[in-house]
Amino acid sequence: MKLIIANKNYSSWSLRGWLALKAFDVPFEEVKLTLFTDDFYQQLALYSPVKKVPVLVDDGINVWDSLAIAEYINEAYLAGKGWPIDRAARAVARSTVAEMHCGYTALRNAMPMNCRARRRVDINDAIAKDIANIDAIWGEQRLDYAEQGDYLFDEFSMADAFFAPVVFRFMTYGVELSESAKAYQQTMLNHPAMQEWLEDALTETDIIEEDEAGEPL
Repeated sequence: MKLIIANKNYSSWSLRGWLALKAFDVPFEEVKLTLFTDDFYQQLALYSPVKKVPVLVDDGINVWDSLAIAEYINEAYLAGKGWPIDRAARAVARSTVAEMHCGYTALRNAMPMNCRARRRVDINDAIAKDIANIDAIWGEQRLDYAEQGDYLFDEFSMADAFFAPVVFRFMTYGVELSESAKAYQQTMLNHPAMQEWLEDALTETDIIEEDEAGEPL
C-alpha cells in the first residue's frame, strides 16, 4: 500500500490522509511529489482522474480524496476504530469532519497551511467566524470527553486527523484560542505523528508563493 502526497509544509489535504494511516500504525509507503510541477500532475494522472493529493493505492484499489481515504482505512484496516465507538459521539464526529471537509473557506483562503512559517494576516469578520466555530467545536468536545481522553472524542480519531491542518494553521498565524481549545491544540502538536510531519516539513525548501500569505513576524 502506498500514499501519494505533496509537500508536507503546504499540503493540508495530504496531512489528513497521512494521519489516517500513520496515527493508527497502518504500514504504508509514502510517495511525496512537489506541488504544481509537471511531474506532479503526470504522476497523479496514473492514479486519479482529478490529479489531486492525497491518493491511496492499495491492492489495485485507488482511493482519492482525504475523507474517502479515511473511510477506506477505517473499514479495511481498523475494524471501525477510526471513529468513536459510541454511536452518538460517532455521529457528532462525522458531522464535524464533514463541516471541516467542505467548509471554513474564509479561513482556508486567508491562512493556507505553512508549517515552517510564523506570519500575520488581517482577520476579517468571516475569518473570525470560522475561528470561533472551530474554537467552539474543540472546546465543547474536550469538555464532553474530558474524563475519557485528551482528543476530541476520547482517543485519537479521524476527527482529529481532519482538524490537524488547522492546528498547524493556528500555530503559524498566532491565532488566539480559548483555554480549552488551546489545550487541545497542544495535545495535537505533541502527538508523535504530528511531530514527525512537522520535522519533515521543516526540512523542505520549496516555496509556493501563493501559500506564503500575510506578513512574516
